[in-house]
Amino acid sequence: MIALPPLAALLLLIPALPIGIWVAWSDMKSMKIPNKAVLALLAGFVLAGLALMLLQLLLPMAFLWALALGAIVLVAGFLGNAAGLFGAGDAKFAAAMAPFFVGADLRFVLGLFAACLLAAFASHRLAGRIPAFRAATADWQSWTHKDFPMGLALSGTLIFYLLAALLPLF
Repeated sequence: MIALPPLAALLLLIPALPIGIWVAWSDMKSMKIPNKAVLALLAGFVLAGLALMLLQLLLPMAFLWALALGAIVLVAGFLGNAAGLFGAGDAKFAAAMAPFFVGADLRFVLGLFAACLLAAFASHRLAGRIPAFRAATADWQSWTHKDFPMGLALSGTLIFYLLAALLPLF
């Protein structure tokens, strides 16, 4: 279940969609998520959040909780990175994504993440086996790197969550 009003999702999708595509592409190409992308996503949330508060679609307390959630995920991400569970870029991007999910049903978000992770892994591996696609993206480090570009799955989770919130419009 998504508690996000469609107009709020639309405003949040404006910064999330291009930045999510940038992150996914960058992570597949260089196995790095640029800090500029992380800061841009956070700035996009802050600007959209302020607009949502002006439109009375987001309460100021929810906005503060959203930023607190981002800080909590950042700390958890640094701990996970220190334990070798995932990269620092993934941790920072997850922290910048977290405010978008304030008030969301955790079961839905985790289920969506699991689906996006499986789809991202399968599509990345499949695309890597298509000679024409592989030749066109021969400089991508994700083809030969031992790690998986989690930015692909994280971006997908954010974008599909916001798109799912738009479904009542259709």
